[in-house]
Amino acid sequence: MKRRTLLAGALSTALLSACESDGAEASGTLRIATGSSGAVYYKYGTAIANLAKTYLPEVHASVLQTAASEENVHFVITGQAELGFTQSDVAGAGNKSSPGQLAALARVYDDYIHVVVAAGGPVKSVADLRDRPVSVGAPGSGTAVTADRILGVAGVPVDRRQLGLDDSAAALKRGHVDAFFFSGGLPVSSIGNLAQEFPIRLLDLQQTVLEMRALYGQYYAERVVPASTYPGISATVAIGIANYLVVRVSMPEPLAFGLTQLLFEGRDELAKAHQAAARLNVRSAISTPPLVLHPGAVRYYRDQKA
Repeated sequence: MKRRTLLAGALSTALLSACESDGAEASGTLRIATGSSGAVYYKYGTAIANLAKTYLPEVHASVLQTAASEENVHFVITGQAELGFTQSDVAGAGNKSSPGQLAALARVYDDYIHVVVAAGGPVKSVADLRDRPVSVGAPGSGTAVTADRILGVAGVPVDRRQLGLDDSAAALKRGHVDAFFFSGGLPVSSIGNLAQEFPIRLLDLQQTVLEMRALYGQYYAERVVPASTYPGISATVAIGIANYLVVRVSMPEPLAFGLTQLLFEGRDELAKAHQAAARLNVRSAISTPPLVLHPGAVRYYRDQKA
């Protein structure tokens, strides 16, 4: 088994295998479908690609900047990417439309649905969004899928604008929209940057999450955005959604094993790119309903119990 000692300042003294199964080393192309440059998927995915280039030398890793979850699932299913980040609700929809195509490597961390408004503006609740210009997220994003579900459950029609994260933040600041939705791990740097120059508030979603759970079940949970997350905001109830790393069921087992191992043994290094990576743990990682775990990931998790 090939092993590479990760030097001090990288991954402490852990040993990271170059991924082999029955003598086969991980190899091939690894295109990672992520999201916008100001959000977690892109930062996390870029860190995975950089780590793979060093410790999986036969794997040719690169990052695709995408609209995020929905597009990522499409890219993985159609073979335009080998690995993709996605929200669990979007993964469930992809699994339903293309049964037997998707598998998961891990549940990596939870997204938080942000509904961002101007701190001094008239919007105090989801109901106040009625008929107002609202960015629901870019086409192909998980944000757009979940925003439409939230607005549907609340029975609130809006003047829909489909903008990415950075364009949404700019539109709110300029008064072109009264609110924007975004689904991301804490903290979302683009929202933090906005809060430093433009006072914002996050809408409380406590009532909405109860309605979402009643209609859609397992995908949605109540989560609190701590007051320290962004400048000037108070603690706010948001909707939490699990994030998965997904692959095709047909991905070679050595590559799936090596990537799963990379996530865990490289966790401290990945967390330098974004603290969401530090939330990965074996106990929660194996919970990826409705997706099955890839056999390569299953082998890694079983090894941890040995």
